[in-house]
Parts: sequence; C-alpha cells; structure tokens
Amino acid sequence: MGTTYNVALVAGAAASADGLQDEIDRRLEEVNRQLSTWTEDSEISRFNRFGKIGEEFPVSDDFLRVMKAATEVHALSGGAWDGTVSPLVVLWGFGPGGPALSTPSPERIAAALDEVGFDKIEIRDAGALVKRHAAVTVDLSSIAKGYGVDAVADVLREKGFADFLVEIGGEVFAAGRRRDGRSWRVGINRPDPAAAPGEVYKVVPLGDQALATSGDYRSYVLESGRRRSHVIDPRSGEPVTNGVVSVSVLAPSCMMADGLATAVMVMGPEAGLALVERLDGVEALIVVDRRGGFLEEYPSSGFRTEDAPGQ
Repeated sequence: MGTTYNVALVAGAAASADGLQDEIDRRLEEVNRQLSTWTEDSEISRFNRFGKIGEEFPVSDDFLRVMKAATEVHALSGGAWDGTVSPLVVLWGFGPGGPALSTPSPERIAAALDEVGFDKIEIRDAGALVKRHAAVTVDLSSIAKGYGVDAVADVLREKGFADFLVEIGGEVFAAGRRRDGRSWRVGINRPDPAAAPGEVYKVVPLGDQALATSGDYRSYVLESGRRRSHVIDPRSGEPVTNGVVSVSVLAPSCMMADGLATAVMVMGPEAGLALVERLDGVEALIVVDRRGGFLEEYPSSGFRTEDAPGQ
C-alpha cells in the first residue's frame, strides 16, 4: 500500500497477542495481492490488462466485496467518486508518468473520459467482473486502504480482542475503549502545505467507528501561480476547483469512510454535507480554503471534535 500501519490494543486474559503481527502481515499481503495497482501480477492489475469485452474475469471475495462497495459510493455520490478515473489522473499529471507539461486539450480530456465510467464494468454476484469497454481500468486506492483497515480489525476480533485501534496511512478504525476507559482520540492533520506532517488540527474521539481523511493540500501542481488539485472530477474530466482542502468522514466501516471522503472532496461542501446527512451512522468535517490561509469548516450535525493540544 506504500505506507505504514499501526495497531494499538488492550490485551485481556481472554486474548493473546502471540503471533498476531504475522497474521496481520499475511492478511495485508493478501489484500495487496488482490487490490494493489503497484503489483504487476495482482488481481486488479491482471483485470486491468484483460481486454475482452463481455467475458467473465473471476475475482476473489475481497475484490468482489470492494467493487460492490465502490458501486455503492459511486451511486450515492452521483458519479463524483469513480474507480475508473485513472486515465484522467494520468492525463493531468498525477499518475506514474509525473507532472503534465501543459494543460490537456479538450480533445484529450474527451478521449480520456471515453475510458472512464463505472457503468463500463458489470459486477456479477457469482464472483466475476465483465468489461463493457476493453480499455476500462480500475484503481481502488481511495477505498481499498480503508478495506485493509477493516480486514485487520476482523483479524483482531477473531483473535478475541474487543478494544483496539488500527491505522493504515492515516485511515483508522477504533473499537471499544483505551486501557484507561476513555474513548480513543485521533488527530486530523492541519490542512496546510506549510504544516508539519504531525501537526494536529482537530482531535476526534472514536469508539466502534472508522475515520478517514482525504486532502489536496500536499499533492498538487502550481500552474501560473494557481494550485491545480490532484483530485479529478470524473464527471467533467477536470481537477476540482471548489476550494475543499480536507474531508474527514466517520462511518461504521473504514472502507466506506475512505470512499466517501474522496467523493465529498469532489462534491464540495454543500452537496457533500447533503449526502452525509442522508446516511445513517455517517458524519463529516469539510474544510475549505477561502484564500489567505483562512480555513472555513463545514461539519455535519453529529461530527464532534476536541481542540488539539496547545489550542
């Protein structure tokens, strides 16, 4: 996944941590073998090279489960989240090829959009994907990392742990409580390019919830003095310009929190909050840069934070 993971747990008499890290590593390696676009022989990489229209490509339970969740996020967001957006990401200079030398022409954007669309893939419950367009590819990075967090949480539950916190690359699931009986407390980074990576903006108390944050304040390109976001709207084919610099989402699963955080980045504060308020068990904090370093917050009705240390 190109990042680190951390697990904190409260061990009682009923659960043993012996061999636990090996089990966690095996589970994460399994998720990578299925969903990592950086691994040439992973399941998702092989599907992306598969160019036959109308023919079934058998997939694992993990891949199928993430694709079904991705379809749900795609539908809920009205297409603002789309796991087939890679051609546009590459075109705008945020893919493996590095920064774009110039703004893509409307013709090139239209050509890339022709390869984008989650409706170009059929998901079959029997455990297969079917391409309706030979060139369509899938990148589930903005939802699969959250799934990895959920997978590790499942390993801990199976081993008898009820109080733990799992974090992979900043995406978190917290179960139960800390050793002192208080809620787990997770910091949100300050959404400012000049802020240190560990600088805390807000603290969120967590218990039996996931927290995922998406932001564009570190990954962007400066063009003629203006910041070009790495977040691409798959509907228009262009980088978003809504000023959203950070979205933190609370949800029952980290997979859904992860996907929704990216979707709301694209949707913007008004439409994003309207979506979140419709969903049971989901809350969000949207932060918008109003220029000049002024950050405006848009919290959903149930999103609760505490001041960061020193504030």
